[in-house]
Amino acid sequence: MTPADSERHDQFLREFTSNELAIRAYVRRLVPTRADADDVMQEVSVVLWKKFDEFRPDGDFRAWAFGVARFAALAWRRDKARDRLVLDEEVVTKLAAETAADEPLLQGQRDALEACMDKIEPRQRELLMEAYQPESRIREVARGSGRSVAGFYQWLHRTRRTLLDCVRRTLLQRPSP
Repeated sequence: MTPADSERHDQFLREFTSNELAIRAYVRRLVPTRADADDVMQEVSVVLWKKFDEFRPDGDFRAWAFGVARFAALAWRRDKARDRLVLDEEVVTKLAAETAADEPLLQGQRDALEACMDKIEPRQRELLMEAYQPESRIREVARGSGRSVAGFYQWLHRTRRTLLDCVRRTLLQRPSP
């Protein structure tokens, strides 16, 4: 592999890594469940790598990846067409277009939430993240925090309110996309 090829591979991985959460959020809006989104994301990752030759370091990686993700979601839909939970292709196409248009706003919200999460004390942030894990049991998280279940829910409510207020303030201070 030449140094130029190596640099191109590195750039691809940097772009993919920095955009993965946005691509996953985009896919999640196009399919009904988180498990379906995981399946589609796996396919998106494979297709993006297979299409590496089309990757242009100076291009819009996110737009390119969203296009791949849209087609992967449509292929998933076609494969699952007999399932009652699958959306019509026209609906998926419309959702894909709206999601792509909303992406700058959503990215701003994700960035603001990340900045606000960084302001929370590390142990409190760990508890908050633990409470939202898919297999999490609030009773166990509450016990680990030293609070009763009711006390933990009150703490969780106050923490979410604090984060929401912080995100709103942060967004108001930033110029609109």
